[in-house]
Amino acid sequence: MKNPIDSYISYTLAAAHRAVHQSLTAALKEHGVQVEVWRVLETLDAEPSQTMGELARIVLMNPPTLTKMVDRMVMEGLVHRQAGKTDQRQVNLMLTDLGRKRMAQVRGVVQSQDEAICSLLGESEVAKLNNILGRLM
Repeated sequence: MKNPIDSYISYTLAAAHRAVHQSLTAALKEHGVQVEVWRVLETLDAEPSQTMGELARIVLMNPPTLTKMVDRMVMEGLVHRQAGKTDQRQVNLMLTDLGRKRMAQVRGVVQSQDEAICSLLGESEVAKLNNILGRLM
């Protein structure tokens, strides 16, 4: 018998997110990288010199949690902080050479997961799904 909770789109989205997140977590663990760290590396690689506020919004984290994670990333040599050029109170984050190297290593892992999802659903269904999810965001 089907559980009534399965009929709620909110539940189905949460369950799908959990499955994808757990799979990606396991794949990235081999490289010693958390999903959230990958999001930060990927974002900074595409858009260097992000402020903490901008980065928190993009990587889907609350600012205090992001700050703690960035502290660890600074200690690991993946990113460095830089005072803002126009506002010294503003902190910008930049990838280090090691951060860029780590990003290159894990990008393939994430791309492989995306390819697996694409082969499961097909290109046109993935395009539709991206469009639908984009409208929900």
